[in-house]
Amino acid sequence: MSAVETERRVGNAIVPPHNLDAEQSVLGAILLADRAIHHLTLETGLREHDFYRDSHGLIFAAMRALHNAGQPVDQLTVSDQLAREGQLEAVGGREAIDALYGSVPSAANATRYAEIVRDTATSRRLLTATYEIQQEIAAARHDPTALIEAAERRILELRATHLPGQVTTLAAAVEAELDRLAEAAKDERAVPGLPTGIPELDRMLGGLKPGRLYVVAARPEMGKSLLVLQIALHVALKQRARTLFALLEMDDAETAERFLAMQSGVDTDRLRLKKIAEADWRPLLDAAATATDAPLYLLDDGYTSLSSLRAHAHQLQVRYGELQLIIVDYLQLMQVEEPTGNRTTDVSALSRGLKQIARKFHCPVIAVSQLNRAVELRPDKRPQLSDLRETGAIEADANVVAMLYREDYYLGQESEHPGQLEVIVRKNRDGPKGPVYLQQDARLRHLPVDHHLP
Repeated sequence: MSAVETERRVGNAIVPPHNLDAEQSVLGAILLADRAIHHLTLETGLREHDFYRDSHGLIFAAMRALHNAGQPVDQLTVSDQLAREGQLEAVGGREAIDALYGSVPSAANATRYAEIVRDTATSRRLLTATYEIQQEIAAARHDPTALIEAAERRILELRATHLPGQVTTLAAAVEAELDRLAEAAKDERAVPGLPTGIPELDRMLGGLKPGRLYVVAARPEMGKSLLVLQIALHVALKQRARTLFALLEMDDAETAERFLAMQSGVDTDRLRLKKIAEADWRPLLDAAATATDAPLYLLDDGYTSLSSLRAHAHQLQVRYGELQLIIVDYLQLMQVEEPTGNRTTDVSALSRGLKQIARKFHCPVIAVSQLNRAVELRPDKRPQLSDLRETGAIEADANVVAMLYREDYYLGQESEHPGQLEVIVRKNRDGPKGPVYLQQDARLRHLPVDHHLP
């Protein structure tokens, strides 16, 4: 039996990839040992729409219906089920069911036969997707960027269907966790996750952990972008961990300017006004040298979508290795690929998508988020989870929600704590909640309040 029968031509018609022998063998193996259907659907994700021949799909659907009802699956019961559904003649009658019983080379190889059926089905869907992409290009209804994103989305959807979720036992999960604990015990780091460079925040969160979504939310001018940039620089420069920073609010020039201010100590006003003194060049060049070979990658695109972010992350992963951190600044500026007209629904889709990206790339994702104006109407301006802008899905999807508050923003010169930033952890699935107090210095860095500057 050939593993895959690739696309071929019959006259002028193209016959999509398929393997009828494998389809018949799967069905025959189930008739020989009906317990096989449980493993086939669980391990390979095989479904009736994966069969090329419609009659085979109908037969498999009848087998699944019997199995789900707790009934035996054999020639007689399958024929009876199809007869009740009015589909027995459509599959070729009882003779066709009987013929399947003797068509399987070995029932022991049922899983392999099912994988062949599933793989050829994926090839057919890929072929259909390429035809649809060609038609979109020929029709010239969209610009090239939209076409690329649509093509990437189709391919990613196919990959998701080709890789069904893994089912594991509690015992296996516990054993894997014990292995992780043993590895962590050997690690010299103070926290199990990726350190942010803010010790008190790291102790509270245990560092940034793979597969989790961290939301940093605040009203405008609270310092959201500065804080996540500081974290990105610590992760990339100190931890040498590969980081993708999607810039939707700042551009790469503004990011570079803030980097130089943080690293060099050159007056921020002189950098902003481009009035550089002779004495500034040495610290600026030294700061620039620290960026050499730094594994921090800036995605400067004010219209980044979920599929674009996935594509760039995948490209970096293939080229340089596993990503350790992804940052998006900020969530509400992301492009919605298929807008519904309902902003709450659209932002919810973005939030869920970022959580899925964290799981797919097995790295933490930090998403900056805006807050609504309700916070301005309260006497105490410290933000609450209910202030998350446009959707409660952000709160539901996030593992951690940290909200920023600056007293001096609201009180001005009357503030007793000028330059102080409160990072208030409002949600933390794995640990404590509460505030972390930071002080902004002349270099735009946020340091612990009791930190003594060099």
